[in-house]
Amino acid sequence: MTDATRGDGLRSRLRRQLLLGTAAALTLAVTGAGAAFAQTPPTEEVNTTGLAVTEDTVKVGILHSVTGTMAISETGSVQAEKLAIEQINAMGGVLGRKIEYTQEDGASDWPTFAEKAKKLLVEDKVAAVFGCWTSASRKAVLPVFEQYNGMLYYPTFYEGLEESPNVIYTGQEATQQILSGIDWVAKNKDAKSFYLLGSDYIWPRTSNKIARKHIEKLGLKVVGEDYYPLGHTQFNSVINKIKLKKPDVIYAIVVGGSNVAFYKQLKAAGIDMTKEDPVLLTISVTEDEIRGIGGENIEGAYAAMKYFESLPNENNQKFVADFKNMWGEDIVIGDVTQAAYLGPWLWKAAVEKAGSFDIDAVREASPGIELTTAPEGYVRIHENHHLWSKTRIGHAQADGQYKVVYETKELMEPDPFPEGYQ
Repeated sequence: MTDATRGDGLRSRLRRQLLLGTAAALTLAVTGAGAAFAQTPPTEEVNTTGLAVTEDTVKVGILHSVTGTMAISETGSVQAEKLAIEQINAMGGVLGRKIEYTQEDGASDWPTFAEKAKKLLVEDKVAAVFGCWTSASRKAVLPVFEQYNGMLYYPTFYEGLEESPNVIYTGQEATQQILSGIDWVAKNKDAKSFYLLGSDYIWPRTSNKIARKHIEKLGLKVVGEDYYPLGHTQFNSVINKIKLKKPDVIYAIVVGGSNVAFYKQLKAAGIDMTKEDPVLLTISVTEDEIRGIGGENIEGAYAAMKYFESLPNENNQKFVADFKNMWGEDIVIGDVTQAAYLGPWLWKAAVEKAGSFDIDAVREASPGIELTTAPEGYVRIHENHHLWSKTRIGHAQADGQYKVVYETKELMEPDPFPEGYQ
């Protein structure tokens, strides 16, 4: 599928009006962007590097896993990006051009991500790519984007320790999620000991390395640390180890489909998270994963994120309504899904501020762009290409939603290279 306007289509005149109203509101709330309905500039002025831009259209790429173990997590990102693209097209597109998209499947395989990224940049000549989920997939495509000078909008919370001129990171980095979350559980749950658990690849291992340093810096103790391959489904042995070690906190960074097995087996082993003995704190389970896990199997756990579907602000209520209108009333929306939704809007703002689709111009225009109507409330691009954002703690409910029990008072400045944690 290569044409968002034809591929999905607006299902009714009412829906088109709804999308148009939301799109116009979002556009008016973007600081630093050009006029939303300015006269269409000629292609030779806005595309000097041979991108797939015509007088009427501009092509972008969507690159996520829609098959394999990561599909449970990444499908929401695809849905969010398509919603944003439809809304942008409904109010006139970008520099007067409708967005068309080419979608590729990373298939939960890192070499495939790199291969598909090269295709999008070299063959399809897309003006931007919205994609990836795991750090392994991002690391796999990063050399491709830097070699061919593409721009990736990456939506997932991650370990930090990276800053590329070819990436806009719309999720949180370690100081905004890992360190802040540990500070909260140590203070509010009087946690003294932690058991670290993760899937076996770069993000969980690096995140737990940062977490361990911070835990020990606080004078607390790590009593266990284990990793399992992506797609792993047998967690009974590590659950027994956790029960023997009796940590105050299970710090879980299990990703993808493995979460379904882990949380069901945790409950079957008699660990009732509603009793908070131990407390379970995750930085990897959003509402998207809970849909597969089942709310009854994770009720009582806590998650450190910047976004939850239950946020009561008006921006989010409109976003949730639009999302469900497009994808169904039973759909859920997680942290990464919301961050993925921001990507096309921030790209549009940068293009219109620059007056050009050229990658170098978009890169230069990006820092300082802010979106006051983001579902999470507010975002602003830092000079390091990460976003200012708040940390929030959600408490998992039986209905599959999180109840927000804490949020930082102020936006947290992104710091992908925190001193002492590298």
